Amino acid sequence: MARVEQQTSSGQRFLEHVQQMLRTHPSPSSVNREALLECIQACLDCAQSCISCADACLGEKEPSRMVRCIRLNLDCANICEATGKILSRQTAFEPAMAQAILQACVAACRLCGDECERHAQAMEHCQVCAEACRRCEQACQRLLAAA
Repeated sequence: MARVEQQTSSGQRFLEHVQQMLRTHPSPSSVNREALLECIQACLDCAQSCISCADACLGEKEPSRMVRCIRLNLDCANICEATGKILSRQTAFEPAMAQAILQACVAACRLCGDECERHAQAMEHCQVCAEACRRCEQACQRLLAAA
């Protein structure tokens, strides 16, 4: 139980740091800060989940059956990480860039989430990853709608 509390505490500190950085930035963008914060967190969380899922797929008895899932996990992780980083940059914020990367992130999360859901009953790590992908997809869509 202490480990779960520690992880929650670490996750909360991460969220607080992102929030503080957005709040204290000398040149904030006009993007809805709450939606932006949620999206950055969801993107970075999804990237980590996808990396872990790809690794877990490699550890399965027949990883060759998981090639598509592994590939989509890694692609999604890269796109989510890039999205979180781009959205974190507030100076001279470019709405067209944000829109393009958010749309790419929505597509990557949808593809990866769909693939992970195909394996979710047999592999719990795929269920966890699919949930992270859906959460990120929705956060990106909310930020797109808020812009």
